[in-house]
Amino acid sequence: MDKTQLILLGLPIFLLCSDLFNLFTPPPPKSQHQSPPSISETLDFPAQKSTGVGYGNTVEINFCISCSYKGTAVSMKKMLESAFPGLDVVLANYPAPKRILAKVVPVAQVGVIGLIMGGEQIFPMIGIAQPPAWYHSLRANRFGSMASTWLLGNFLQSFLQSSGAFEVSCNGELVFSKLKEGRFPGEIELRDLISGTMTKPFVTGSY
Repeated sequence: MDKTQLILLGLPIFLLCSDLFNLFTPPPPKSQHQSPPSISETLDFPAQKSTGVGYGNTVEINFCISCSYKGTAVSMKKMLESAFPGLDVVLANYPAPKRILAKVVPVAQVGVIGLIMGGEQIFPMIGIAQPPAWYHSLRANRFGSMASTWLLGNFLQSFLQSSGAFEVSCNGELVFSKLKEGRFPGEIELRDLISGTMTKPFVTGSY
């Protein structure tokens, strides 16, 4: 086995192991964003403790991480926090229904590569004395077959994880859906939608 064959064999295996590690590594815990207490309040007027126009309201942006929408979501988050001081904006990955199937793809990739490498021992163990013709075809060009398995598996995994979603909710009410509209919201449009949905901040002693 020369250096070229070693590279063709080692590169797909290394990238596949990297995908498996990233797939099953638990995400870091979400940090609970809390608005810092105001230090400019006076003791004479406790009713004005929280005067931010967004105080007490929560906006949740569920977006497709695998679609590279994170930059847009972060920009919208900063815009809303600037427009409505005190507003709690939460970013989350949109739950794709096919994500469970996407987790099966790396396992299938490992199975196919293992079958290509050791099929002559595996088939007799499962009661097949003579390996089928398609196995010999894969075995004849095993390095190309393993590379193709890795590339096709990654494409299928990306397809199953991509939802194309950018859903914005305010206080549990959906105010914009990219899945329905087929586009991203404009900043002014989203600001107006949030402003019309937000509840007025409760001020103690205002009644």
